[in-house]
Amino acid sequence: MPGTNLTREEAQQRAKLLTVDSYEVELDLSGAQEGDTFRSVTTVRFDVADGGPSRSSEAGSGGGAESFIDLVAPAVHEITLNGDPLDPAAVFKDSRIALHGLLEGRNVLRVAADCAYTNTGEGLHKFVDPVDDQAYLYTQFEVPDARRVFASFEQPDLKATFQFTVRAPEGWTVISNSPTPEPQDNVWVFEPTPRISTYITALIVGPYHSVHSVYEKDGRSVPLGIYCRPSLAEYLDSDAIFEVTRQGFDWFQEKFDYAYPFEKYDQLFVPEFNAGAMENAGAVTIRDQYVFRSKVTDAAYEMRAETILHELAHMWFGDLVTMEWWNDLWLNESFATYTSIACQAAAPASRWPHAWTTFANSMKTWAYRQDQLPSTHPIMAEIRDLDDVLVNFDGITYAKGASVLKQLVAYVGEDEFFRGVQTYFKRHAYGNTRLIDLLTALEETSGRDLRTWSQLWLETAGINILRPEIETDADGVITSFAIRQEAPALPTGAKGEPTLRPHRIAVGLYEMDHDAGKLVREERVELDVDGELTAVPQLVGRQRPNVVLLNDDDLSYAKVRLDEQSLAFVTDHLGDFESSLPRALCWASAWDMTRDAELATRDYLSLVLSGIGKESDIGLVQSLQRQVKLAIDLYADPAARETLLTRWTDATLAHLRSAEPGGDHQLAWARAFVATARTPEQLDLLEALLDGSQTVQGLVVDTELRWAFVQRLAAVGRFDEAEIASEYERDKTAAGERHAATARAARPTPEAKAEAWASVVESDKLPNAVQEAVIGGFVQTDQRELLAPYTDKYFESVKTVWDSRSHEMAQQIAVGLYPTVQVSEETLAKTDAWLSAAEPNAALRRLVSESRAGIERALRAQAADAAAGAQG
Repeated sequence: MPGTNLTREEAQQRAKLLTVDSYEVELDLSGAQEGDTFRSVTTVRFDVADGGPSRSSEAGSGGGAESFIDLVAPAVHEITLNGDPLDPAAVFKDSRIALHGLLEGRNVLRVAADCAYTNTGEGLHKFVDPVDDQAYLYTQFEVPDARRVFASFEQPDLKATFQFTVRAPEGWTVISNSPTPEPQDNVWVFEPTPRISTYITALIVGPYHSVHSVYEKDGRSVPLGIYCRPSLAEYLDSDAIFEVTRQGFDWFQEKFDYAYPFEKYDQLFVPEFNAGAMENAGAVTIRDQYVFRSKVTDAAYEMRAETILHELAHMWFGDLVTMEWWNDLWLNESFATYTSIACQAAAPASRWPHAWTTFANSMKTWAYRQDQLPSTHPIMAEIRDLDDVLVNFDGITYAKGASVLKQLVAYVGEDEFFRGVQTYFKRHAYGNTRLIDLLTALEETSGRDLRTWSQLWLETAGINILRPEIETDADGVITSFAIRQEAPALPTGAKGEPTLRPHRIAVGLYEMDHDAGKLVREERVELDVDGELTAVPQLVGRQRPNVVLLNDDDLSYAKVRLDEQSLAFVTDHLGDFESSLPRALCWASAWDMTRDAELATRDYLSLVLSGIGKESDIGLVQSLQRQVKLAIDLYADPAARETLLTRWTDATLAHLRSAEPGGDHQLAWARAFVATARTPEQLDLLEALLDGSQTVQGLVVDTELRWAFVQRLAAVGRFDEAEIASEYERDKTAAGERHAATARAARPTPEAKAEAWASVVESDKLPNAVQEAVIGGFVQTDQRELLAPYTDKYFESVKTVWDSRSHEMAQQIAVGLYPTVQVSEETLAKTDAWLSAAEPNAALRRLVSESRAGIERALRAQAADAAAGAQG
């Protein structure tokens, strides 16, 4: 039985048979404040091709073709096909309504059902704000969840127009893809949309607060709206959000040479959102944690801006032109990621011209990690069914794809690249495409044959390593310079073969300017690297510089290694690079070497401590802080872990005290200190900062920072229920509820862990955001012994959870509660035994196998760190 799955083969068969014209969807949400279900009536008009599969021998089929429409609903009341009633008990089963006796040509289907509100962030999510006790609704349909709200042909290539009619409580607002009409008797009747896919339709309903503006260009006005709950309105910095949005409109319309394709553009900050945002056509939903209640660093504003621009880019990549099937998901996500970063880096008056630095040290490290897991896959992945795609929104689809596009731009030229994109949009507007459609357009404008490039970069898995091979004479003059490319074996279980690829890279030569105290680029050579060894004769005969940096400017996607002499110099001077991007590339290389057990954790810590004080880029500082914490927790020799933690925590406190008062670095160091505070004196300081008996000049202990203190004090046993409840009384909001849940689950007692485990695994009542908060508190890296019994409990329960919960809820548990902190051969053995005996489906097997790979990597890194310690 298909359950809620859909195979690619089924989708192809249905697309050959059907052409969908329009949907008319009527929803009665008037009982949303208290009710669990809502009335949904769908009328869909579609054409059936001649020669479809027939079941004329089946009783009641009346001959004709057959197909099915998707629906997830607790009750179906009426089904009418071409005026003839169908028995719901006979035709509705397994999330599908069977359609027999379809007529050649036009067919009309009407389905009346009761659909369910969710608290999982899928379908029509309902949230009640504890501040005003009002319900707030929003839809989330990607990948296959429009069928939770209305009957639909749930696949991206069956586009249609959508006309929504919604009844809602008095005083509420209803927002959809089309401009919001004036309601009549609390009923909103929207105009039909252009032809779009089911997964980017949207409804956002409730007493939302809104701010409005307009984007004007070349005589056209596009209405702009920003929405959030009233309880967040005081924190909504709408001017800054509108500013980034307008920059995106200007830049994208110029680069794409295609006007914004919808009638208005609303951005809605919604509660308990599972992802960062969703590109619903003209009605983008964004997680409302991006409405900042407390002080955050500029890195958070940069991340929010990238999210805003990413979703705006989707209006063209994904919404105007949509992939035919989910194997080309990268056509949406990689392009949106690349163009959003490019816009941040190049748009006039952008606050973040260093956006490629952030990308190199954050998103690319995500891609490198993903590409070394047993689940690694080509950018253009093989997607057999919906289960495959649901776990494929990963670092390869987003960050590796964007990196490869950056490589392609360097390969064909930026102007040629964007001319190809312009051709692609004009040729396929409101349609569906495959890889070949994009390649054809790019080949026309660039004059290059991209088929081989595509095969090597988009259709193979894995990552290359680039190493410099340098020889010099006695005077330090370069006598030979070559770049060696390696294609490491793919991880065990991964499909495919190691592949050498063509790379367009730059080689940067850096010298120390002793007067300025900065490492400055003296020369840059750009070239094509192909095959195992590429000579660089341009550098022969010149004096060897202090540092040779491959892939300077981060043009390609590859792991880069420094030669021995450059590494030694960088170790002492990493913070001295004049520009942020080469610093980021060196930091990323060092982190990658640590993960690959080529650099001991203790040496990585020393490197960070020697250079982080000179690092001006706040995003880099915060990345390094996270990476050091992870390295010490998982990659350090367990015998040395406490010593390394002490070094790190002492350093965080010293940096906190010496940082510029009130600046971003001070806040970042405060959060880093909180994460590992451990001694009685350090914990006393946290309590004193919390109650105000001590202060650090310039540090404002605001709502979010207070919760960080409370959660750490709870995790070490200083705070219990009374203190947590008292803090919640100060912040009786949805965010406060989540923070309190994290603090309760973090307490270091068997009772607290049992309570948290039961609330997540043994019950399914928690909403998605609270479940995530509990899991985040439950797993504490300094509570390994306390958590040890839950390894067996995890393997006893994870398959049952997966089979009985929705995808989002099950994935949170499968990934979040895997015994990641139990780094041992025993954990590997238990994982292997479960994988062998449990027979999980492909999606669950992938997630558990990925977590298992993390244990393997940690064991190798711990051995390397122990060996380094033994050598003194």
